[in-house]
Amino acid sequence: MKFVSSILMAFMQEKEAKSNISGLIKFLVFLSLVIILYSVLFHVLMIREGQEHSWVSGFYWTLTVMSTLGFGDITFETDIGRTFSIIVLLSGVILLLVMLPFTFIQFFYAPWLEAYNKVKTPTELHPSIKNHVIVTNFDSVARSLIEKLNHFNHPYFILVPEFQRALDLYNEGYKVVVGQLDDPETYRKIQVQNAAMVVATCNDMLNTNIAFTVREITDKVRIISLASFEDSVDILKLAGSNTVVQLARMLGQSLARRTLGGSARVHVIGRLDQLVIGEAPAIDTPLVGKSLAESKLRQMTGVSVIGVWERGKFEPALPNTVINRHTVLVLAGKVDQLRSYDELFGIYHSEDHPVIIIGGGRVGLATARSLEDRRMDYVIVERDPARIIDPSKFVKGDAADLATLKKAGIDTAHTVIITTNLDEMNIYLTLYCRKLRPDIQITARATDDRNVNSLHRAGADFVMSYATMGANIIYNALDSSEIITLAEGLDIFRLPVPKKLIGVTLMESDIRQTTGCSVIAINHNDEMIVNPNPEMEIPKDAELVIIGDKSSEAKFMEYIRE
Repeated sequence: MKFVSSILMAFMQEKEAKSNISGLIKFLVFLSLVIILYSVLFHVLMIREGQEHSWVSGFYWTLTVMSTLGFGDITFETDIGRTFSIIVLLSGVILLLVMLPFTFIQFFYAPWLEAYNKVKTPTELHPSIKNHVIVTNFDSVARSLIEKLNHFNHPYFILVPEFQRALDLYNEGYKVVVGQLDDPETYRKIQVQNAAMVVATCNDMLNTNIAFTVREITDKVRIISLASFEDSVDILKLAGSNTVVQLARMLGQSLARRTLGGSARVHVIGRLDQLVIGEAPAIDTPLVGKSLAESKLRQMTGVSVIGVWERGKFEPALPNTVINRHTVLVLAGKVDQLRSYDELFGIYHSEDHPVIIIGGGRVGLATARSLEDRRMDYVIVERDPARIIDPSKFVKGDAADLATLKKAGIDTAHTVIITTNLDEMNIYLTLYCRKLRPDIQITARATDDRNVNSLHRAGADFVMSYATMGANIIYNALDSSEIITLAEGLDIFRLPVPKKLIGVTLMESDIRQTTGCSVIAINHNDEMIVNPNPEMEIPKDAELVIIGDKSSEAKFMEYIRE
């Protein structure tokens, strides 16, 4: 009932509402007068023919003839009466079957439907709404961010300038508000002063305008903006952005970190306070052929193996897990512990062949710079001559051409990184490279999350998603937390111990079997306990460090809310 009253209020607030209702009423009055006139003439003509009928019968006859039902139980016998019947019939077709539906739709139904849609896509929020995230552009990053916000029950609203686009998003299940991105009044109406964060993921100029407009209203809300170009970073900060993220550069760095060829040293992929997460290939090390229990890694170095990669598939670490030639160990420990690992195993599997980077755009160049920092050689395959900077580091040509790939060194390279922004092209090139070199490591970029599984099926060992990385960075800034993406769909995250788990042992909680997530560490009193004993009681005021994929995360959040 409240929703109906809201629609009615929105309907009546329209400028043309009164005029539309007035027009509809006038037509209904005119139609009523015509029906009354025809009923009177019916009686007059029937009396002339010697027939008598009640007034109800007159209305009944008029309506059946005008609506073309024509039951035929009351008829005229003279030509004058039949001529009158024809006139009533034709006018009824025009007034009842044509003009009445048209008038009703134009003056009432269409405005009512528009008011109904506007109630679903409001232009302002109630002052009681607080701590919400305002997203100013719906793209692949926003979609992944909203999925994460829903997991953690954090309110959000997408600000959309176009009404129809807002309605489409509402019908897809998203929370939307309608307003112009550069209008201060818009942000006042959506309670920006009470918001937790404003997320600007449009182009650099529009993001600057958004940040500048929001700062006119409040200095308190946190603004995080994405920047496509290096030159935009300072401008966005001057406009009022608290955090400016060059997502292409960060994605390139992440892709480079996944390059495990060259040596068996640990490659750091993330940190959680004192806890460092890294990956190390087992190829050509004395670990190959041993189980994790037999390797005695924890006793020798202090590091904990929290999982293993087997040709792009992550598996939890178990004592009987066997280390194969292509196994990649996911390690957790302190800096000195990882250094101890490197001292023992970093000397193995030394290769000097360059990494092949396919695509010389922003992500490809960022990947190359990150490899340079690690003193790893590389070659970039690029078909656009305008993008070729250093001819000694570039191979001009199409990566789908075998001659081009051979010139780049596909026969000897240990890793190929595919960085184009076209997912269909990346899937094609992944299939092609896997066919040419079944043993090569392939790391690929996905722009949209929906193509991640396709890239894995095509043969990619690791897939890094532009959307997921952006969502994690934004959520980390919101929650002052840290989410480490091991690969697309597999994250390490932390959260305070839920009430449900306080004083419960990990064995009793049965988290892994129930949700699919694994607790890899417990942070208590500034001490990080890695791979805690299953019989250890989970203390109060501690943090759990958890690893899991997207579906496992959702199950875990549902598990702790029960």
